[in-house]
Amino acid sequence: MSRSLAGQVVIVTGASSGIGWELARQIAAEGAKVGLIARRAEPLQELQKLIAAAGGTAAVVVADVGQREQVEAAFRSLNDQLGPVDLVIANAGIGKPTLLDPVNMTDVEDTFRINLMGVIYTLSAALPTMLGRKTGHLVGISSLAGHRGLPGESAYCASKAAVIVYLDSLRIHLRGTGIQVTTVCPGFVTTPMTVANKFHMPQLMTAEYASRKIIRAIKRGKKVYNFPWRLTMIVKLSRWLPDRLMNWIMGDYNEDAAKH
Repeated sequence: MSRSLAGQVVIVTGASSGIGWELARQIAAEGAKVGLIARRAEPLQELQKLIAAAGGTAAVVVADVGQREQVEAAFRSLNDQLGPVDLVIANAGIGKPTLLDPVNMTDVEDTFRINLMGVIYTLSAALPTMLGRKTGHLVGISSLAGHRGLPGESAYCASKAAVIVYLDSLRIHLRGTGIQVTTVCPGFVTTPMTVANKFHMPQLMTAEYASRKIIRAIKRGKKVYNFPWRLTMIVKLSRWLPDRLMNWIMGDYNEDAAKH
């Protein structure tokens, strides 16, 4: 059964662009009060004005989700402005190729700090209030890339795989508390992060379309939502293919990054 988001307090990280922007805009249009978190103030304020012009309610806090103290302060501020949080969507993430010689270690560390620890910090900041109220919904945005290592994407794929396993464990740990956990694994989405990709991205989706699908899955209380389904099947099947065949299939995927 699909539930309504009207009247709920929803926090979205990475709301300054891409999926996060669209999730916040669409959720606000359903009557929820939305807390917007990202590192860039100007696009957050622009989104806040857009939501207000449409009759919605949004509050803005600038924070880096990779810094625990900033995340916790952001949640305290949004609780004061909007009230206790009902739904948290840990969406903020980055994607940078992993190079080989030398390994771009700073980028690798940033990827795990934002993509994994940012999710953990975000969801953990929401937990005390939710546990006290015995209700809430935690959502983490992972990726289909978390199901399969890809050339030149070692850190990105590993960080997204870690998010999947972390949320699996958290879901079981929270059994009986009244708190739901949803893992979302989208395929390729047109965002500022993917616009620079030179390789073919099968079943590429717009952020608006992907956000509609994600919101529907959240409202239905899905535990895990992988989409689009055809690409999901291909990715999962690829885990069982011999390395020699995968090397041939993925020969030109992210070729520039894979060579460095």
